[in-house]
Amino acid sequence: MNYIVFDLEWNQSPRGKEGTIDHFPFEIIEIGAVKLNEDREQIGEFQQLISPTVYTQIHYKISEVTHMDMDTLRKEGVSFKIAMERFLQWCGKDYQFVTWGSMDLTELQRNMVYYGLEIPFSMPLLYYDLQKLYSIQYNDGKEKLSLDQAVENLKIPIDEQKPFHHALDDAFYTGQIMSKMNFEPVKEFLSMDYYRLPETDEEQVMLSFPGYTKFVSKEFLIKEEALSNKRVSEVMCCLCRRILRKKIRWFSVNPKLYVCLAVCPEHGLVRSKIRIKKAESGCVFAVRTARLADEKDAVAIAEKRNEVKQRRIEKSKIKRKGSR
Repeated sequence: MNYIVFDLEWNQSPRGKEGTIDHFPFEIIEIGAVKLNEDREQIGEFQQLISPTVYTQIHYKISEVTHMDMDTLRKEGVSFKIAMERFLQWCGKDYQFVTWGSMDLTELQRNMVYYGLEIPFSMPLLYYDLQKLYSIQYNDGKEKLSLDQAVENLKIPIDEQKPFHHALDDAFYTGQIMSKMNFEPVKEFLSMDYYRLPETDEEQVMLSFPGYTKFVSKEFLIKEEALSNKRVSEVMCCLCRRILRKKIRWFSVNPKLYVCLAVCPEHGLVRSKIRIKKAESGCVFAVRTARLADEKDAVAIAEKRNEVKQRRIEKSKIKRKGSR
């Protein structure tokens, strides 16, 4: 299996939201990629400019960062359809996508849908977000460094002929980071792209990672419908997959985040979170994670629940005073 490390450059409406087409905020103007073999050695590269047909004036911020101009895109670019045909043919059959960050695959699919192309990728679409893996290996797993910061930290030589913020060059540096990392300890931490979601109960996704599990639901019309769904609200042990009794029931930390604490008779305390996310369709879906907890975690969750409860009491008092 090969790794397709790719990066996109895109344009957007120069008039901001007023000129933005629904479900098509960014129009891809360049695809750049490098192909790595199983030993993470570069064995090929791909670069293609795309002539835009929707946002035909370069946004000033895009121009500042990429130094691209519309004349070059019109002269050297091809249609998005032709670019995708060439890119997919170059990718081959047995590969895993790698990106720096979580946006590129979503925007690639958005552009494919807008231009009426069939999406050939598997469901669920799993890929390596190297920005996340870099953070897991070198930081706290949460801090997200820019590509140039990671290149500097790993002392990867910067080629003057390969400036940042060009798709092929950014893909090249991402591939260099992947080659230099100790990849084996983090290779199980695949990411799932959420552009296309499960449509039925049977298609809902359960993923297992070292130390935690992730469940991705189908779409629901509203948040309350998602939270009342049994599959969404159950808590499962991340080790033995047993459905657990809740010690602290689900409570909201904010309108999009819910937390609870459960007990596994075999593995002890399990903390679980539900994040409510907006789907491309405008509906919502839930991402539930679960991992083992200790007494310190249990105390923190209990304190957070009490804090939330107290805030609600205070808000209720203020509301009652205001209605008098």
